[in-house]
Amino acid sequence: MALAGVRVLELAGLAPAPFCGMILADFGAKVIRVDRTKVAMNVDTQARGKQSVAINLKTSEGVALLKKLCVRSDVVLEPYRKGVMEKLGLGPQELMKENPRLIYARLTGYGQSGAYSSTAGHDINFLAMSGLLSRLGRSGEKPYAPLNLVADFAGGGLTCALGIVLALLERTKSGRGQVIDASMVEGAAYVGSFVWKSRSIGMWDRSRGENMLDSGAPFYDTYETSDGKHMAVGSVEPQFYRELLKGLELDAGQLPSQMSFSDWPELRRLFTERFASKTQAEWSKIFDGTDACVTPVLSFEQVSSHPHNRERASFIKDSRGDESPRPAPVLSRTPAEPCLTPDPVIGEHTVEVLEEYGFTSAEIDQMQAAGVVECNAVKAKL
Repeated sequence: MALAGVRVLELAGLAPAPFCGMILADFGAKVIRVDRTKVAMNVDTQARGKQSVAINLKTSEGVALLKKLCVRSDVVLEPYRKGVMEKLGLGPQELMKENPRLIYARLTGYGQSGAYSSTAGHDINFLAMSGLLSRLGRSGEKPYAPLNLVADFAGGGLTCALGIVLALLERTKSGRGQVIDASMVEGAAYVGSFVWKSRSIGMWDRSRGENMLDSGAPFYDTYETSDGKHMAVGSVEPQFYRELLKGLELDAGQLPSQMSFSDWPELRRLFTERFASKTQAEWSKIFDGTDACVTPVLSFEQVSSHPHNRERASFIKDSRGDESPRPAPVLSRTPAEPCLTPDPVIGEHTVEVLEEYGFTSAEIDQMQAAGVVECNAVKAKL
């Protein structure tokens, strides 16, 4: 796979960093999640293809062990608040003195500098600070966050993974690593570059929820069908809009102009009425094979059985039968080969990984006895 041979240490965290680590693992990197010891439950649901080492960082021996692992790895991925790693003596300056090729990725909400750099927050806060949240929501309603996808995952985990891959590429030329300061505020804002830059052409002149792509336009929205399901409509271009009207059996000559803002409420009423007259399956049959840009809103239970997704094998099942999206994008020569075995339990690979890093069985046994590390390999195989 594309990232085969790259060794990553992922400090255990929530949501964005685990997603970043999973991307790297899906494309071939050896990702070792560093867990805390004596943790009752593992909350990382994005541990596909990773290994787990449990280290007690409350001990000086645990910190020293992690430092040894860091200086013998390609990438360190840490999700902690600013200053935490420095207090442990594991900051980038110290580690990169011993390993100049190390890529040190820091994934936080507000970044490593600025007034909010030490402040707690979640996706909705980062999205708010990016400016994008002010543009998300229906007309006359308060702004709303679309799950925690934009800042945590698009602007956070995915952008950080891109930064790591870029740094790995640059290292092939310079031979040197570097520090990646991945801020979810800035990542979310960057993902929203189209919104920012298309203001100059008047795409966002109207209030929230009243523009073409933010649910303001009746031809870019969702509509309920007679069976309580929904269809998604994205008939923006005139030729696609004509196909929409044809499928709905509406006469364009009897309707106001597509771009007549004042008539959008009436068009929405007509579209709502028409879509409510048939089931989702009936509308899908009408619009499939056309360029109307009308598609069914598929549930998680429906996606893998849809003909298009099924033909592309867009969703995969692990050894337990749990379904999830296949890694994207698809590479022609070195595609991702996601691991289908169960996610690791905390400390499942402690002994295996430490042996790979050169520690002897006696040294590992001594660390286990002292509570520096934790091993749950036997439990994992029951």
